Amino acid sequence: MNIVILNESDIEYPKEYDKIIEDVIEASIDYLKCPYECEVSVTLTDNDMIHDINLSERGIDKPTDVLSFPMVDFDAPNDLSYAEKYPQDYFNPETGELLLGDIVISLEKVASQAKEYGHSDKREIAFLVAHSCLHLFGYDHIDEADRVKMEGLQNEILNMKGYTRDYE
Repeated sequence: MNIVILNESDIEYPKEYDKIIEDVIEASIDYLKCPYECEVSVTLTDNDMIHDINLSERGIDKPTDVLSFPMVDFDAPNDLSYAEKYPQDYFNPETGELLLGDIVISLEKVASQAKEYGHSDKREIAFLVAHSCLHLFGYDHIDEADRVKMEGLQNEILNMKGYTRDYE
């Protein structure tokens, strides 16, 4: 498993975030029963940078909490058959790892949303990583049924690892 975490902001954050990020990514991959070692990149940033990315990539002119950039094409969530059919496009030839995708998180949103929702910053970063990992596996929340499914999976992953709303 190759998880690369980069801080592209001037914001200092608790080093425990790195452990939480790695823990939640690994738990998500295991929970979804992905049979492959995976490569994931996580960029921690500020509201200005995530705003720029959100505008350029999605046409949305405001900052957001997390962005997910899946590298795998899915016919259905967590269906890796397309990647398996075209391994040259989805697996790192040097490591054999599945190139799952990129996650971008605003550290400013982590702090503000944790305060807004009444839980710790650490729980918020865990939530955003679990949410984003599900997007990397093709899950979405565009319609109500998909939203309910995705929220259920997020909660199961977070509860399994102990990142509940009362997590310090």
